[in-house]
Amino acid sequence: MSEEPTEVRADPAAPMCYRHPDRETHIRCQRCDRPICPDCMRSASVGFHCPDCVKEGARSTRQGRTAYGGRRPTSAAGATLGIIGINLVVFVLVLATGGAGSDLLDRLALLPADTLYRDGLQVVYVQGVSGGAWWQLVTSMFTHVQLWHIGFNMMALYFLGPELEMLLGRARYLALYLLSGLVGSAAVMWLSDPHQQTIGASGALFGLMAALLVVAVKVGGQVQALVGLIAVNVVITVLGVGYISWQGHLGGFVGGTVIGMILVYAPREHRTVWQVSGLAAIGVLTLAAVMVRMAVLA
Repeated sequence: MSEEPTEVRADPAAPMCYRHPDRETHIRCQRCDRPICPDCMRSASVGFHCPDCVKEGARSTRQGRTAYGGRRPTSAAGATLGIIGINLVVFVLVLATGGAGSDLLDRLALLPADTLYRDGLQVVYVQGVSGGAWWQLVTSMFTHVQLWHIGFNMMALYFLGPELEMLLGRARYLALYLLSGLVGSAAVMWLSDPHQQTIGASGALFGLMAALLVVAVKVGGQVQALVGLIAVNVVITVLGVGYISWQGHLGGFVGGTVIGMILVYAPREHRTVWQVSGLAAIGVLTLAAVMVRMAVLA
C-alpha cells in the first residue's frame, strides 16, 4: 500500500535584530525581550542584553558610596587640587598687584570693621565686613601674601585633603572645608582686633585635622601621630601669637570637630537628611553670629 505524502509546512518568519532589520536571529535580550543579533548582544550574568539595556543599566546603577554616605570620588585628590589651584591663582594675583600693599589684598582679607589708616600723607579707607564686605569671610581663607605661608598651608592641605576626600566623598569634604573656614572667620570677627586683617587657609586646615581626628576615634584607629601633628600646630600658634591668628585656628578646629561628628555619627537611616540638616544648622548659626557682630561693629 502506498503512503500519501504529508504536507510540509514552512516555519514562521524568523525574527530580525531590532538594530539590524536584515539579520535573522533567535536570541533575545533578557531585559526587554527584543531580538538581537550576535553583533549586538552583550554578555550578562544571565543570558545576553541589548546595547540600549546595557546603557540604561549603567545610568541607573547606584554609584559606590563611602562609609559615611558620600559618593566615592573617581580620583582621591580632585577637590583638594582644585582648592590648591584657587589659592595659587589668588596668591599670584595679589603679588602681581602689589603684594602686601595690594588693593586686591584689602578687598580679599578679612577685616571685621571699616578701618582708616595713614599711609604717609594719605589717609586710606579700607572696607570691612561690618561695612558690607561680607565676601571677606570666604575670600580670606584663599588669600596669602608670604611664600612660606602659602607653601606650608598647601603642603598640609595636600597631605590631609585626599584622605578626607576619599573617606567622606567630594561634596561632604568641600562642605567640611568651607564651613570650618567660615566658623574660623566668625571667631576672628568676635575675638580679634576689629581693625586687623586676617588671611590664610589655616582655619579650614585646623577643621580638616579635627575632622580626621573624629574619624580616627570613630573607627578605633591609631590617633597618636595625628594628635602629635595637632599639638605641633598648637605650639606654633601659641609661639607666633603676635602674627598668627589663634582665633581663626581655634574657630576652625571647633567647627571641624562639630562638622566631623555630624558627618561621621549621623544615623545610617536617612543619613543624608541628618547630615544636610546638621551642616545647614552650623551654617545658619555661624552666619547669625557674624551678623550680630556686624551690628555691634557698625
